[in-house]
Amino acid sequence: MGDHYFSADPAAADQRREILARIWGREYRFTTTRGVFARDALDKATAVLFDACGPPRTARTVLDLGCGWGPIACAIARECSDVVVHAVDTNARALELVRHNADRLDVRDRVLVYTPDETPEVAYDEIWSNPPIRIGKPALHEMLLHWFARLGEGGVANLVVGKNLGSDSLQRWLIEQGHPTERIASAKGFRVLRARRR
Repeated sequence: MGDHYFSADPAAADQRREILARIWGREYRFTTTRGVFARDALDKATAVLFDACGPPRTARTVLDLGCGWGPIACAIARECSDVVVHAVDTNARALELVRHNADRLDVRDRVLVYTPDETPEVAYDEIWSNPPIRIGKPALHEMLLHWFARLGEGGVANLVVGKNLGSDSLQRWLIEQGHPTERIASAKGFRVLRARRR
C-alpha cells in the first residue's frame, strides 16, 4: 500500500517545493513536499473554509486539527496576534513543514506543533479542520468526539467537508451527539459546518 497523507512517517522522497497561497487578502509563500496532504497548492476545501470563516480575532487558543503543512495554523497566527495555535497531525513530515513555515512568518512562538498524543490538556476556543475523511467513518467519529471534548465554554469547531464525502450525514451525526451544528457555507462542492460545544 502506498503512502497516505495521514501516514505517520511517509516513505516518499522528501522533495520540497514552494507554493503561493492567498488567504484573507494576504499573499503567503509556503514550503510543501511529497507525502503530505495537498502538496501542490492550497486545497480547494481549505480555501472554502477560509472564505467562510474570518480570522478568529476573539479567540486565544485554537486547534488546527490535521494541520498538514500548516496553512490554517500559520494564517491564523499571522492575522491574530493574541492567538496561540496548536497544530496537530500524525504525519511527522507535515509537522516539520509547519515549523518551517511558521518560522518564515515569524509566528513560531505561537504555532505549537504536536502529534495527537503529545498535545497538552487545554481548552480550545475554536477548532479548525479540513478533517481526514478518508480514514473511515469510525475513526473520524472517534477523532472528532475526542477533540470536541476539549472545546471550552462557548467554543466552536469549524469544519469543511465535501458534499459527496458525507458532509450532510456528518452534520446530522454531530447533532445526534449533542453538538449543535449548522451549515454556514456551501461552495464548490464543499460544506462548512460550525459545531458548538455540547
